[in-house]
Amino acid sequence: MVTAHSILHKFWGYQQFRPLQEDIIASIAAGRDTLALLPTGGGKSVCFQVPAMMQEGLCLVVTPLIALMKDQVENLNKRGIPAFAIYAGMQTRDVEKVLALAREGDIKFLYVSPERLQSKRFQWYCEVLPVRLIAVDEAHCISQWGYDFRPAYRQIATIREHFPSAPILALTATATPKVREDICRQLQLRNPAVFVKSFARANLSYSVVEEEGKPARMKQILDKVPGSAVIYCRNRRQTKEIAALLGAQGISASYYHAGLTSAERTARQEAWINNETRVMVCTNAFGMGIDKPDVRMVIHADVPDSLEAYYQEAGRAGRDEEKAYAVMLYNHRNLEELKARIPLQFPAMEEIRAIYQAVVNYLQVPVGAEGVYYDFDINDFVKRFGVNITLAFSTLRILEQEGVWQLSESVYIPSKVEFATSRDVLFEYEDRQPDLSPLIQALLRTYQGIFDNPVPVFEKQIARIMRVGEEDVAHDLQLLHKQAIIRYYPKKDQPQLCFLEERLPAQHLRVNMVLLEQRKKALEERIAAITAYARNNNQCRTQQLVAYFGEKDAQPCGVCDVCVKKEKGGLQSKEFGRLTTAIMAALNGKISLQALMEKVDAEESRVLETLQFLVAEGFVLRDEDGMLSATA
Repeated sequence: MVTAHSILHKFWGYQQFRPLQEDIIASIAAGRDTLALLPTGGGKSVCFQVPAMMQEGLCLVVTPLIALMKDQVENLNKRGIPAFAIYAGMQTRDVEKVLALAREGDIKFLYVSPERLQSKRFQWYCEVLPVRLIAVDEAHCISQWGYDFRPAYRQIATIREHFPSAPILALTATATPKVREDICRQLQLRNPAVFVKSFARANLSYSVVEEEGKPARMKQILDKVPGSAVIYCRNRRQTKEIAALLGAQGISASYYHAGLTSAERTARQEAWINNETRVMVCTNAFGMGIDKPDVRMVIHADVPDSLEAYYQEAGRAGRDEEKAYAVMLYNHRNLEELKARIPLQFPAMEEIRAIYQAVVNYLQVPVGAEGVYYDFDINDFVKRFGVNITLAFSTLRILEQEGVWQLSESVYIPSKVEFATSRDVLFEYEDRQPDLSPLIQALLRTYQGIFDNPVPVFEKQIARIMRVGEEDVAHDLQLLHKQAIIRYYPKKDQPQLCFLEERLPAQHLRVNMVLLEQRKKALEERIAAITAYARNNNQCRTQQLVAYFGEKDAQPCGVCDVCVKKEKGGLQSKEFGRLTTAIMAALNGKISLQALMEKVDAEESRVLETLQFLVAEGFVLRDEDGMLSATA
């Protein structure tokens, strides 16, 4: 008999489920709409993968990130489970092949973006797809109150018209009570079962440190906590600078952001996952869908925009349930910058139209264009047009949420070739250019229809056939293009901007400014919440976090900076206070540990214990030579 446990053991090798997984699976197996909130690393994917394997038919998985799709598809295929993804940049014929396989029942899991659900081709296939379960990952994206609002999620409910009997499972790691209500309403969940795992992480110690010299403090933290680490930064420049500083101090570090090529990102990610690189310094482009359970430390070099983002990113530490640490470094200037960014994130209509006009000028998009993908490098754009990058990015997101265009993450679009001349002219050209004849023949023999339409070609494949270098093939294809023998469209590996609606003159652009003002207020509330978290040194960090997500009865964690400080002050308050006073009085300038011990009249172990706490809390600094001094 096929049971949830037998499926779990057969394909995943586990003997038992994690908390709430079995309850969620039972709810889905009973055909009930379900909302599940499980923390990062809580095993959300198993909650739809196991029930899908227990029955016939297809599981349709809606997820926002291409990297996440590819990662899960690869993991399922390794387990012998047929899974495919449809994402931006795929050729029409490849999409057709995947949908045909799904129609025939040869696929168990089909991963798609929310935007793909609205395409006419996909909806036409919906009439014949055997969908038995719809899983919506990162479901907080459906809510305008969520920190990652994505308008295409609001249309997911319409797909249910094609599969009325298929239950919907909505999954997220971060949603306040208000967002949960919005998810259920927008997805039109029918009498949903709601499962919420405690947001408390017993093995994760949270700390917040007010610090001006952040790089030095990062080095200090990494020296104290061995193992794999992630450092989150607000911008790309910081990632490179901090990685270089750590590397110069003997810590193996690399950096990662969306501006790197796909090959660079993949290589750096794999080096970090395989522990060849200890520290990944990155923007928030890194981490989603990456399964590395043994991360011991997550450091935030900057304050995130929300507690939702912080909780999710910090939660990438300690997914193996072993002791791990999450440290946020901040200063007064960081908190002021968060507030100052709000007007840039919600510009006036005139500013939105100005950015829109600059974008269409940059891409040279004619009025009326629609459905065309354009390479879009936001850093080059802001540099050439002198635009504030926060203002530019915010406008891009606003117009994406309005359905004007879609900015995809970096996608791979293979090269295309089409012959631009007749066969007679081509034969004459080969006679005059015998060095290029082998390449021409390789194209003709390898790719059908290349005389009639642009056809995807692969330089590596051609190079292997011709036994030459891939660079040589690309060079000669460019040469044939310049001489009008072929039309060569080189492969793309960067973000793409696609106009979903007809490109309008800027003065005709319309935006729902009332909704925008509501979202601005929601952001102001989120920034106020994370500011309060940073400054609240009196309440347990875990209690603060889980209360934000609606969990009011959590006990103090005992391991965060606030709890540790209270423990020091409560259990041995008199001795701790006396030793603290004595140590700080002795730190007149820089002194060695030995000199400090001579000045403080107490048992050495007690002095060391108190000193360790003072260093950890930033009251005392220890330099590279081991010299101690009081902070200003």
